[in-house]
Amino acid sequence: MKTKKYNDSMTMAKRCLLLSKRNPDTLLTSIILPAILMLLFVSLFGNLIHIGNTSYVNYIVPGVLLQCIAQASATTGIMVNVDVTNGIIHRFSTLPIKNSALLNGHVLASIVRNVITSIVILLAAALVGFRPLAGILDWCIIFLLLVGIITALSWFSVVVGIISKTPEGTGGASALLVILPYLSSGFVPAESLPRILQIFAKYQPMTPMIDSMRNMLLGEPLNMTHLTLALTWCVVLTLIFYLMSLVLFKKRLQK
Repeated sequence: MKTKKYNDSMTMAKRCLLLSKRNPDTLLTSIILPAILMLLFVSLFGNLIHIGNTSYVNYIVPGVLLQCIAQASATTGIMVNVDVTNGIIHRFSTLPIKNSALLNGHVLASIVRNVITSIVILLAAALVGFRPLAGILDWCIIFLLLVGIITALSWFSVVVGIISKTPEGTGGASALLVILPYLSSGFVPAESLPRILQIFAKYQPMTPMIDSMRNMLLGEPLNMTHLTLALTWCVVLTLIFYLMSLVLFKKRLQK
């Protein structure tokens, strides 16, 4: 049974990737726009903002990564919403496949798209002076953390896609995630933010994620408290939004 569910999920993931390949908006959101944003941030603010002993491009790479992943994850919600609103989910429900396989497929495809997005951002950053000092173990942990972040944000977008009435509404609601990296230590030290935003930045999930990635990318001592908190956020958010999506999807199928 588990093998069949896995096969169904992989089939749906291939379907989502084929749809993405044929959609120019996905190419723009996942590849071109992240590279442009990376170049713009460094070009506009690189000489204006000074962060300790490191260059601004080295400082902002984790923030740009999460900001672009959040933006690209909105594509997942839109694709789910299209499936929900155009009636294709009812056709799939008549087939001998698990209903959850459709959602799993969207998330798996999102992971692939966002890993590509992350690679594009790192290459663009390298063009403007990004020089990471991470070792092999650091890169492995960074990859694990990125996959956890992508999975959590993708399941959030799935929930938004199920409950929204239109693709436009889905995109607008999912775009709220894009704001979070700005209200963290992603682009400036959290200590430089206004007092009320400092408090928000301290306790929101993206701050420990960004700080952990930055320490590893720059070869600095890893703060295990931040890393543990970041991974815990990924697991908890993934579990919450996964369970919510199953309940909401089942209700949507009954309409």
